[in-house]
Amino acid sequence: MILSRRTALIGITGGLVSGCDTLVRNDGFKNILKLGERGNFAIQRALTDRMALARTFTPEQMSPRVRANGTIVPEGADYAMLAAENFDRWRLAVDGLVIRPQNFDLATIRAMPQRSQITRHDCVEGWSAIGKWTGVPLKLLLDAAGLSPRARYIVFHCADVMKGKHRYYESIDLIDAFHPQTILAWQLNDDILPVANGAPLRLRVERQLGYKHAKYVQRIEVTDDLTRLYRGKGGYWEDHSGYEWYAGI
Repeated sequence: MILSRRTALIGITGGLVSGCDTLVRNDGFKNILKLGERGNFAIQRALTDRMALARTFTPEQMSPRVRANGTIVPEGADYAMLAAENFDRWRLAVDGLVIRPQNFDLATIRAMPQRSQITRHDCVEGWSAIGKWTGVPLKLLLDAAGLSPRARYIVFHCADVMKGKHRYYESIDLIDAFHPQTILAWQLNDDILPVANGAPLRLRVERQLGYKHAKYVQRIEVTDDLTRLYRGKGGYWEDHSGYEWYAGI
């Protein structure tokens, strides 16, 4: 039986009212995150249809607002300047183990085929919100770049720097990267994505917990090995607080 992370996490975090920094000091919380990661990952990959869709909802079921947590505005003059110019000079690099490195501007991304989906965001803090996300399927960007046969992981490098020194990043495998619901969203609830929610682009990987949904994405790197990046565990919270790399729900 696949471990239900959402039930376990909410049970531990229901009494906590602050954010992730408080959670990671809770030994019980960290133990749940570590519990059975490899086994759960293998079982879920073996038993679940690789293209099975996360649950979607109707407009009537949408939350009044989608809460913004974590970084609300990335620090630094560079991001502030890009935001002030409506991200006209912002670029998304796609590089690493690719045949044709890419450098997309926002207008090009918005002109590509889009996908909209109303899904639930499940946060490790114990809250959920249902919102409508619109963006370009990640598959289209990866197809444009062309993956090397050595490619195994997709890494998302972000503009926000946590605690002034550690850049936020996340990673997923190729199964989730090519899943039809995995998109880089630039709209939330039919409006331009707010800065607090990750503008100009944020990852939506709907079959995983919220910390995998990287905000402020500015570079996508294709790699065969996560251990060479940062502290080697595949994500900011994985590196610094023992979160699971695979956060499937």
